[in-house]
Amino acid sequence: MQGDQSMNQPGAAYVLEVNPRIPERLARLEELANDLRYSWDRATRSLFARLNPMLWAVVGHSPKAFLKRVDERRLVEAAEDPEYLISYNRVLSVYDSYHEEPARRGPSLWLGEGDLVAYFCAEFGFHESLPIYSGGLGILAGDHCKAASDMRLPFVGVGLLYREGYFAQIIDGEGSQHATYADSDFEDLPVTPVLRPDGSEVRVEVDLPGRTAVAKLWQARIGHVRLYLLDTDLPENSERDRGITHRLYGGDRHARIAQEIVLGIGGVRALAALGISPTVWHINEGHAAFLVLERMRALVLQGLDFASALEAVSANTVFTTHTSVSAGHDHFTEEMIAEYFDAYCGDLGIERQELSKLGRDPASHDFNMTALAVRGSRFQNGVSRIHGGVSARMLQALWPQIPPEENPITFVTNGVHVPTFLSPDWSDVFDRFLGFGWTQRFEDPACWARIAELPDHILWSTHQYLKSQMLHMVRYRIANQHYRNGGSEAHLDRLLRLADPTNPNVLTIGFGRRFATYKRATLLFENLDWLREIVLDAQRPVLFIFAGKAHPADVPGQDLIRQLSRVARTPEFEGRILLVEDYDLRLARRLVSGVDVWMNNPIYPLEASGTSGMKAGVNGVINLSVLDGWWEEGYQGNNGWAIKPASEALEQHRRNSEEARTLYEILQDQVIPMYYNRGNTGYSSEWVGMAKRSIASLMPRVDARRMLGEYRAKCYFPASQQGRRYHEGDFEGARAVAQWKARVRAAWPGVAARRLDAQKRRIHFGEDVRIEIAVKLNGLAPEDIMGELLLSNAEGFQGEQEPERRAFASEAAIGDTGEHRFVLNLTPESCGRLGYRIRIYPCHELLAHPFEMGLMVWI
Repeated sequence: MQGDQSMNQPGAAYVLEVNPRIPERLARLEELANDLRYSWDRATRSLFARLNPMLWAVVGHSPKAFLKRVDERRLVEAAEDPEYLISYNRVLSVYDSYHEEPARRGPSLWLGEGDLVAYFCAEFGFHESLPIYSGGLGILAGDHCKAASDMRLPFVGVGLLYREGYFAQIIDGEGSQHATYADSDFEDLPVTPVLRPDGSEVRVEVDLPGRTAVAKLWQARIGHVRLYLLDTDLPENSERDRGITHRLYGGDRHARIAQEIVLGIGGVRALAALGISPTVWHINEGHAAFLVLERMRALVLQGLDFASALEAVSANTVFTTHTSVSAGHDHFTEEMIAEYFDAYCGDLGIERQELSKLGRDPASHDFNMTALAVRGSRFQNGVSRIHGGVSARMLQALWPQIPPEENPITFVTNGVHVPTFLSPDWSDVFDRFLGFGWTQRFEDPACWARIAELPDHILWSTHQYLKSQMLHMVRYRIANQHYRNGGSEAHLDRLLRLADPTNPNVLTIGFGRRFATYKRATLLFENLDWLREIVLDAQRPVLFIFAGKAHPADVPGQDLIRQLSRVARTPEFEGRILLVEDYDLRLARRLVSGVDVWMNNPIYPLEASGTSGMKAGVNGVINLSVLDGWWEEGYQGNNGWAIKPASEALEQHRRNSEEARTLYEILQDQVIPMYYNRGNTGYSSEWVGMAKRSIASLMPRVDARRMLGEYRAKCYFPASQQGRRYHEGDFEGARAVAQWKARVRAAWPGVAARRLDAQKRRIHFGEDVRIEIAVKLNGLAPEDIMGELLLSNAEGFQGEQEPERRAFASEAAIGDTGEHRFVLNLTPESCGRLGYRIRIYPCHELLAHPFEMGLMVWI
């Protein structure tokens, strides 16, 4: 009641913030507070937290906000405290060493001299103190930047600075989700305005229908990496345009296209205003794909034609898709594209129909941002082996004559920034038993073999301590939820009876991720009678902890939360299933290091990658997951448990039933017995062994530096090389390829091929067979065509064996028929029944991928 009275006091409420003066001896605290390196360095965060733990919690663990509010007397005391100064100087020593350490360069895999990667993404998740992320995409982008800093990769990020960011989640007593938003004070965030040499702020303009919007540029420091963020919440903008960067993934379709214009077009202009000239451009998900148009526009204004500009831009552009369903790709109507880009087409020197073709989805008439990103790039990837295949099939219409398994989409499996998500307690253990410098020996199998030598009791006690810490946080958050929803203290004790930090010996299974229908958070409840049988054993109790948000517009996702809450409130499951609200990075770090098992049960093959299980695995938490996304690659049979996906041919309710049965059987027959099979030591040696195998097998595989290394080898380095080939000599390469492609496209409908020789069905080993084909060139030159034979065993085309590719040689024109003879002398290198097929496709030495035109003819 007192709170209500204070809210109703008469008169205006004024706020005066009194900032402390930081003592000279502690002056570099401000530098530490403005470098997000603190997000993965506990010692740095501790410098702030120990000065006033309560204030540290109140400001959301934001060092910059903390320094603005901490009592000056406390700072003065710390400046005279020898113990604090020792910690302070030790942190500064490590910090300076990190920034001064020279880059470790290898030969061809590193980028060339003067190269720079520009990484565009709609969200970045580094730490809870910079709330410009919603979930997995943002955390992945943050980890990408952190790993780039660790590896000294020449790298800048570009994104948007949201005033509200994503929502905070409240779950009421009935399980309904409520979204609340709070405006951020940018002065409290680890960002600073970007200034010109004369001290003025850097701003860029973007054109919107009938108006121009202005965006201010901010920067964040992430170790060696700079992230530039655009902000339209400026007085000179209209109220509508001030709201463009107000809320992450908020608003209607017009708000969304405006956001993506500011990100893509404004982002390119921001880098130009700073004099930054990237040699590789990375579009992380389709939101930023308009950068393709802006880069083309700049080249056209310099005198390049539209087609050549497209080739020049796409040559050094990388596109990563994170979506497994077509509905997940952003798209806009033709009318909206006309409204926003008709004037823009004038700068590009084209009609709107030609621009629309760049983003046209063959399955609809909409302008698809993924289609634009694919057509505006030459290096495309999914984010796991399975997802690469899913993406290739989903986007196969963009290369209509190419088999999906051969189109240009490859994959780079996601990774996690281990220093961020590995508990510091584990780091201390590894320092002791693996030796200092173990973080630099990730690719050394001998390093991880030593995990097996880690004393069992050390592993168990470390995990139990982390579990206790996790349970403390869960209890705190559940208590706040409970009391806010009108619950009693007695009932709270019942709810939390198994979540006991003083006795963390109950098998605890965690589930933390976005509540989307395909992630199937409620698969566990498919057969409640069987679940009761599993969890109601007093001798072997089980605690399930769920956390996650549903998008405010995702009604089915919110229904899952209500269903989960309803089951958790039933008498038999009360206290055995906990639903923790407002899943954020801080809670995630605790859960992935503190639960015993990490559960994940998406609908196969819709989990693009998933990274929460990676974070759990490196912390000795054992994964129990459907074989989808990253787990299909990480599972080795003895480092966790796998749910084999049911046949995709089954109806969804049958698949749910089959996979839930597998989940129950694994829990009942393997997980629970193993956990509670404790000897005189008080723990299960079998469980500890599996936890060791989880750490040893997953740590080198899921490390984000492995991911960056693959991007560098598969995408960044070839893109930088391709860009140079296309750009040098006043874009001679780009012009040549554009003209050649135009000629090929015009001729291709009239290109045909047939076999000339009589097919031989049997030869002896060591003999060869001459195969001849006639190709109707329709005006093309013989060197424009590649004839190719695919050879494998007779079953190879149905199996997983890669066929051997043999090229035909051009021989001569066939009279005046317009056909040209290509020949191949085939000498098989093995006996048995061999199968082969013959095809032709356009060929040019400057293509980034042999099938990038999507054209092919089979004989």
